[in-house]
Amino acid sequence: MLKKIFILFLLAALALQSNSQTANKRLVDEVNPFIDTHKSRWFFFSSACRPFGMVSLSPDTWALGSWNSGYLYDSSYIRCFSHVHCWEISGIPVMATTGAMKGQLGFEAVKSKFTHDKEIAKPGYHKVVLDDYGITAELTSTCRTGFHRYTFPASDTANILLDIGATLGQGRMDSAFIQVENGSQLSGYSVMAPTSRRKKTATVYFVAQFNQPFSKFGGWKKTGTAVTRTLLENVQAVSGKEAGGYVTFYQPSGPVLLKVGISFTSIEQARLNLQSELPHWNFDQVVNESYSEWDTMLGKIKVEGGTEKQRIKFYTDLWHSLLGRHIYSDVNGQYADNTGPATVIRHIPTDQEGKPLFNVHNSDGFWGSEWNLNILWSIAYPKVMSDMISTLVEYYKNAGLIARGPSGGNYTFVMSGDQAIPMIAAAYNKGIRSFDVEAAYKGSIKNASPGGIRDHVGYELPAHPYMQHYISSGYVPEGIDGKQMHREGCALTLYFAYQDWCMAQFAKGKGMMHDYQYYLQRSFSYRNVFDSSAGWMRPRELDGSWMKDFTPVSQGFNARGFIESNAAIYTYYVPHNIPDLIQLLGGNEKFAAKLQQQFEKAAPYKFVVPHGHHAEGWLDYENQPSLHMAHLFNYCKKPWLTQYWVRRIKEECYGDTTPYGGYNGDEDQGQVGALGVLMATGLFDVEGGASVNPHYEITSPIFDKVTIQLDQRYYPGKTFVITTINNKPGNNYIQSARLNGKPLTDFRFPHSTLIKGGTLQITLGATPNEKWGIGK
Repeated sequence: MLKKIFILFLLAALALQSNSQTANKRLVDEVNPFIDTHKSRWFFFSSACRPFGMVSLSPDTWALGSWNSGYLYDSSYIRCFSHVHCWEISGIPVMATTGAMKGQLGFEAVKSKFTHDKEIAKPGYHKVVLDDYGITAELTSTCRTGFHRYTFPASDTANILLDIGATLGQGRMDSAFIQVENGSQLSGYSVMAPTSRRKKTATVYFVAQFNQPFSKFGGWKKTGTAVTRTLLENVQAVSGKEAGGYVTFYQPSGPVLLKVGISFTSIEQARLNLQSELPHWNFDQVVNESYSEWDTMLGKIKVEGGTEKQRIKFYTDLWHSLLGRHIYSDVNGQYADNTGPATVIRHIPTDQEGKPLFNVHNSDGFWGSEWNLNILWSIAYPKVMSDMISTLVEYYKNAGLIARGPSGGNYTFVMSGDQAIPMIAAAYNKGIRSFDVEAAYKGSIKNASPGGIRDHVGYELPAHPYMQHYISSGYVPEGIDGKQMHREGCALTLYFAYQDWCMAQFAKGKGMMHDYQYYLQRSFSYRNVFDSSAGWMRPRELDGSWMKDFTPVSQGFNARGFIESNAAIYTYYVPHNIPDLIQLLGGNEKFAAKLQQQFEKAAPYKFVVPHGHHAEGWLDYENQPSLHMAHLFNYCKKPWLTQYWVRRIKEECYGDTTPYGGYNGDEDQGQVGALGVLMATGLFDVEGGASVNPHYEITSPIFDKVTIQLDQRYYPGKTFVITTINNKPGNNYIQSARLNGKPLTDFRFPHSTLIKGGTLQITLGATPNEKWGIGK
């Protein structure tokens, strides 16, 4: 008996200790930045970074290219530590070496081996040992300043290289300039050459301060027609093609600390950013402040229960959703507008205390964000959503079009359609209105008209008459002249129809009923590309005829008429009117059977196809067009199938926490991460939140408890709590639900209820309850 009592006491003590450790664990410790880093995009990995930080400092194991670049987990070498990992922009690479100067020979000559067993990476901090030199490198940052700490071997010459003119990330630099300001400070800039997406140059400026005087400064650049760069010594400045510089410390006094403030407007603004955000040299303090900022942001959604693996993936997903669309404006609100023939320095409006009302962001497009970022940000991060909208609307004020994927202060025309209006309508109709609503409304009408953003597709600068055809014929045909990608007419028709509905909802929310009726009528245009004889959406030619030799699944990147996908997937792209789509496809039972068959065909492949083969899948959770498909069973009175497939996709497609899976290679700046958060919490909205009466659709959460902290600057409630009963492996199905203590029989509930705060209690079981979720 005493032995049993002792064992019970010991087990209880261990449980208390485990609970205590869990309670004291910081949320940054739940994030694993290495997940799916074996095949990264340039902007995928940014470890020593603040939420949406202008500085996105991290090691580069491969420094060239938009794909398979930046930090790649299986690489053996680090080539530099660069400060900008953004959509179509990069800059300010730094490297530490010892011994003779080889910086003029490039990244390959100065790279160093490293191993993961001597590496630490968390949100806001990265530590790695450069084995070839015996240097311990540590990185952290504020929003606009990178902070480095290099511990060199005691007996070696210590070098810090700034190869600011080298080709980095998406492309080459046109030119670069670096100068000595005093014995411990440098400054300069890099001019990024245009890319196929960012059509104009963009400049990143910097000020670099060291914690101790350096012994020597030198540099390198290309001269004349030389293939290699010339090493320059006894100079105070270097400028030109592929220019760079270095400093040497013959006897550094302890670790060498380096602060690099950056700006996209001027050297003086880079200095202001540095001085405002990092006036001291306490590296560990900045690390802890970065951890605290991340803990606060990640803590907007707290989860309990689930497995350790599930919690790690959840907070890594949430981290990604707050990472990639980096701040572009300075601490005082200045930013560079490159939409015109020359750069213009703009100023964000300020509040009564002189602080900018919002941040301007650099950003990839929001193609598909109606099913991830728009929903997540509107729930937990409304100020982030507002800032993103303010950014896109600034371009309308400056150059006449609300932007789509702005980079370096310019349009990129990434992807297609008007990706801003789903976000704008969702924000407005959810009560997030701290942006210039009138400018957003006028700009959205401009974007939805001939000559607007919809007439630019796939990075192509010249406008084409897509909207003219859409308005006159009710669809966009194939065969409109043009050179770039993403111009497939059937897909454009479907996007324009949904975006028209979003415009209608925005108009209705504002009481503009004439506009509401006009755009609502246009939102039915998807019917014009539905071929009832085939049972699929089908492209139409310029003469109005159906495309010949049509098949729902094809080969390669695009099926003709569809953007990075095919008819088997785009047929379901009617997010604003799924009930009507169900009727087009023959009613609830036929719709469900058709969709179920596609999921069964895709299941052996974990619901994805390899990147670049998007036309070959019956569905594809590696890419945006099908991210809503599992949730469609809710609408044909079979919500248990949504619960089943969402759980499987969450685990099999997005559940991996190793460097070799988890995002399937195309995360697109937080979109897949945000979808993972929504799937884990059991909330979604096929309509993207844009309805004048937005709602949330329920699936089965994977956690015992989810607590959402509501932003009381926008919403009246404090917290919304989701709890589960009988949540254990295999219990995927909702048996019953109670919203604020009252039975909930529908599969969705209003946004207006969530923002008041309250509770949603979900009881789970191992077998479907086919009567729950279909209404009364």
